[in-house]
Amino acid sequence: MHPDKSRPFRTVLAWQAGWAVLAAALAGWLAGRHGAVSAALGGGIGLAGGLVFSWLVARNRALTADGILLNALKAEAVKVVLLFGLLAVVLAAYKNVVVVGLIGSFIVSIVIFGFAFFVRDA
Repeated sequence: MHPDKSRPFRTVLAWQAGWAVLAAALAGWLAGRHGAVSAALGGGIGLAGGLVFSWLVARNRALTADGILLNALKAEAVKVVLLFGLLAVVLAAYKNVVVVGLIGSFIVSIVIFGFAFFVRDA
């Protein structure tokens, strides 16, 4: 991916990371240590999905519109599988998870990634 074309992804990934920190601080204040960890995990899962999507799209060498679209759809499918897989792992493994913090932070992180469309690349 051309460096200028990666700017929207870099921008929203930074926003997602910032959100994860802010959500962890807020949830920690409201629900204690487990709330902070849960919110950080939720934001981190969203960030991981964004990173995987960005990486897969950056590797694309397609020159046709249908090739680019197919690659984007594959990247989105991998992202969705990863997101739900990581959520399942956290919910199964973290016995003291604060579900509201985890899911709330996760949803906001995913919405933030959608803002990449609105970030100008130049």
